[in-house]
Amino acid sequence: MKFSKFLIFKTFFILVISSSILNIPKANTAEEIKITYSIFSRTIKMKSLKIFAKEGKSTRKLKRILKSTGSPNEEIRTVLNKDFEVPITIASKLVYSEIGDVFLTRLSSIIHPPRATDERTGMLALRASVIQGINIGNGKINLINFFEGYPTKTVILDVSALSKVMNKVESISELLTFFTNSPLEKIKTN
Repeated sequence: MKFSKFLIFKTFFILVISSSILNIPKANTAEEIKITYSIFSRTIKMKSLKIFAKEGKSTRKLKRILKSTGSPNEEIRTVLNKDFEVPITIASKLVYSEIGDVFLTRLSSIIHPPRATDERTGMLALRASVIQGINIGNGKINLINFFEGYPTKTVILDVSALSKVMNKVESISELLTFFTNSPLEKIKTN
């Protein structure tokens, strides 16, 4: 009996001390979004984007970037704050399904970690971002939560790749409607 108590105490002690001695890093979350277009790039700090989404206040740099979109600020804020209620179990089923793999692989050419050399790395980061974003939003996800849940410090948003996808789809709302209604209904019934 004494030996087993000693073993349990020793194991617990080693686990507690090892995390501080080995300096195990905490999981990263996105701190900035780097928007690239051909050879040009601009970086948006997540903190300033989050303040803009909630309060409508923006830094000078963010104002220039937002102005270049050609969309009114209120419309951009609406897109950033649009919540999608998705139970985490359904989202998990979706991102780990075949259709989820295809969707995330295609999306990984648009949104990916820096220095990602393959689609799989981007897909895994997106999968983690969706699940963590829903967790941050308590069962709801929006673009801010999605980017906050991204597992790297910097997120690359490739506008050239986004343009190619948008040329194939009539509207982003059509794409969102398809991916939020059709696959979810099938998953809910399984």
